[in-house]
Amino acid sequence: MAIHKDFPSSPFEVLDPRTRWFPADEALRESSYEKLLPPLVHKLRELVFAWRAGGYAGASDTSKALLRWWFERRHVMHRGDGEFEFQYYFAQREAVETVVYLYEAAKVRDKYDMIRYDSSGAVSSGMFDEEWRRFVLKMATGSGKTKVLGLVLAWCYFHRLYEEGSDLARNFLVIAPNIIVLDRLRVDFDGLKMFYHDPVLPDNGYEGRDWRDDFQLKLHIQDEVRITQPVGNIFLTNIHRVYESDEVMASADDENTMEYFLGRRWTGATTDSKVDLGEIVRNVDELVVLNDEAHHIHNPKLAWFKSILDIHNRLKQKERFLSLQVDVTATPRHDSGAIFVQTVADYPLVEAIWQNVVKHPVIPDAASRGKLSETQSLKYVERYADYIHLGVEEWRKAYKEHEKLGKKAVLFVMTDVTDSCDEVAEYLERMYPELQGAVLTIHTNKSGDVSEAASGKSKDELDFLREQANKIDSPESPHKAIVSVLMLKEGWDVRSVTTIVGLRAYSSRSNILPEQTLGRGLRRMYLGAEADEKVSVVGTPAFLEFVESIKSEGVELEQVSMGGGTGAKAPMIIEVDQENEEKDIEALDVEVPVMTARTVREYKRLDEIDVKRLKFNRVSYRQFSEEEQREIVFKDITTEEISHTTVLDSIQVDDYRSVIGFLAQGLMRELRLVSGYDILYGKVKQFVEEELFGERVELESRNTLRNLSEMAAAKTIHDVFRKAINELTVADKGSAEIRDYIKLRNVRPFTVKEQGYVAPKKSVFNRIVGDSHLELEFAAFLDGCEDVVSYAKNYFAVNLRIDYVNADGGISNYYPDFIVKASEAEVYIVETKGLEDLDVPLKMERLRQWCADVNAAQKDVQYDYVFVDEESFAKYRPKSFRGVVEAFREYKD
Repeated sequence: MAIHKDFPSSPFEVLDPRTRWFPADEALRESSYEKLLPPLVHKLRELVFAWRAGGYAGASDTSKALLRWWFERRHVMHRGDGEFEFQYYFAQREAVETVVYLYEAAKVRDKYDMIRYDSSGAVSSGMFDEEWRRFVLKMATGSGKTKVLGLVLAWCYFHRLYEEGSDLARNFLVIAPNIIVLDRLRVDFDGLKMFYHDPVLPDNGYEGRDWRDDFQLKLHIQDEVRITQPVGNIFLTNIHRVYESDEVMASADDENTMEYFLGRRWTGATTDSKVDLGEIVRNVDELVVLNDEAHHIHNPKLAWFKSILDIHNRLKQKERFLSLQVDVTATPRHDSGAIFVQTVADYPLVEAIWQNVVKHPVIPDAASRGKLSETQSLKYVERYADYIHLGVEEWRKAYKEHEKLGKKAVLFVMTDVTDSCDEVAEYLERMYPELQGAVLTIHTNKSGDVSEAASGKSKDELDFLREQANKIDSPESPHKAIVSVLMLKEGWDVRSVTTIVGLRAYSSRSNILPEQTLGRGLRRMYLGAEADEKVSVVGTPAFLEFVESIKSEGVELEQVSMGGGTGAKAPMIIEVDQENEEKDIEALDVEVPVMTARTVREYKRLDEIDVKRLKFNRVSYRQFSEEEQREIVFKDITTEEISHTTVLDSIQVDDYRSVIGFLAQGLMRELRLVSGYDILYGKVKQFVEEELFGERVELESRNTLRNLSEMAAAKTIHDVFRKAINELTVADKGSAEIRDYIKLRNVRPFTVKEQGYVAPKKSVFNRIVGDSHLELEFAAFLDGCEDVVSYAKNYFAVNLRIDYVNADGGISNYYPDFIVKASEAEVYIVETKGLEDLDVPLKMERLRQWCADVNAAQKDVQYDYVFVDEESFAKYRPKSFRGVVEAFREYKD
């Protein structure tokens, strides 16, 4: 059940259905692949894959615009003092695209339409309990299910607003399974933050729409439902507000406070509700239901289902219907283990782990387990003392490492009953000084079936507990450990859990899946970093056996040595080696100037482009047949991937504008032009009409549009204008100034992917890792040079970057490889290279100029540069750094 050899490691790369994981050996892929997946998933993956490659044929203009904005446009966002590029995971993209495909391209309306995509041959209409559109999205914990709900919500809203005849909705019932999930959702939905913080809403003017101005929604939370408008409402509530069962509502004064804290089990037979859904339906004529952590909602006998059915039926009385229901969950399974038949997309945990979307779970190896045993004692903590201590040891090591990065590691201990929960909490605080006053105890029951007594707590105390559980990631939170009966099954999705200790047995009757057990510790702490993150899972043999049953989902848990004398199960950290007593950090420190940009872009010069003076090879104007003119395929120039397809039968005579606009917008994105679209559009239009084909052509002609879809024409436009724009707008200011200094000793700790490294003696850093064998070899060489005071790899965290004009004429940043201090008055910037590319001579010339600018701006330290190529370094084997300077001094073209 290994991952396919061609499965990509990047979570952003489009996944080919032919390389996706399935629960069997590769030898069975040809014969059994589609039969071992959720029954609808295989065909839908293939159809959505082709639909995406074909430019979303059959989708509305609104859907195409949103899908391209979300998944094809570059989104640069700001965080702190810097900027970063935001991108949705492919798992999120595929989930949203599948929903849009089913609604628009496949035109699915009910369960009978859904059955068409069955690959198992075993799906029947009786397996669907609902008569409205319901799509279930299976996404691994930590892969961004809430963001998917936000994207689906925005798509429904704008589709209903902009598309004539749309039967989607602008009112949304967002349901959480318990109060903890509700608290999490509230963080994203409150003030509609998710829609404005992430690039959910396109800019006003994009594709001719005022998206942000038109997104008018009011949020109603829990019982605070006051309908003041017929459309534009989000009703955010937990499942227990959708109905009220025949039993008495849980109270803060109850003996068992678990139900008050987490919410009661999903049973009951009435459709009564503290939030009067009948009132909602009477006041709105359109509604979409979005359901988070939806694996509970599978039984038509449950009051939840009956409430939604009641909404649908009341809408039918007004000749309307429930527009859509979208459920997201990591484990859409019935108690029997069978998958929800409505599952239309699947991103399994094994793929999420492989792509570093979540942490890697690790368990003790056989030798480590052999050191553990249960003590024959009536006292719970004495019986499991070995397991508790191993968990604390693993947590301690992780805590020390993560603390360097300003993060906090959290220990999570699961017990069997509430009395044991209290006993373990008291034991942790008594035996381990660092946990005194730092343990948060939360009482739940075993599995949702059995009520177990817990000490009564006031409402204020319970609210405080919930708040503390949700804020445990924060450095300001005093809590470092949580002890609970079983776990908070879902919703408590903090990122800081590094160690899970299970002190209970699991029975086959439990409907809590191992992925849910691991789920509380899977979310990553370091988003955007390449480092491998791990969560240590320890506990009783029965617990580990249960956890290892995750193998059925393709997850092979890594077994590692644990306990005293073993390393921390934390990402590899690069930091200033302050604790190394053999290093004089002050003497090893290097100060590097930060220069102002020498190369700038002058946007206002676009109007100086003279299309009649552009030099290029004319493109032949071909005459296409009527059949060949029917379809135009547009490809991204840089990737050669299909962007979209235009069916000519549906276009108007002025459709050339969208073609010209597409080409102009592509240039704007690539060259990062923030203004001047109107000017550029006019220039491209004139060029195509008068110059591109060596003759004047009619833009309204279908034949011209067909010619423009050919790669030769599109690439010529792209290359000619990119060169012209760069020549006009990229300029050398002629000088640069020192605006700041980088001191290596001030660089904050950061994580890197596990790899080979050098443990240096002559660097402020504890490790030197390299992007190639040459870099590691050169680092070891520098460490042994007597004429080197200190050196450092120019990590991204160091951030010595130099602007330069690349081979295409655009502005890029160049990061040299090493900084070497030969003396207090001499610093060298060193570039090492194996295979060369076109930009190498340009980078070296810019590095030469940078050194000259630095030396002109100050006189205390002389800065110089050296270029070291792999072949020469291996051939001549210099004995000293001075020998490197003399032999390799400059780049030799």
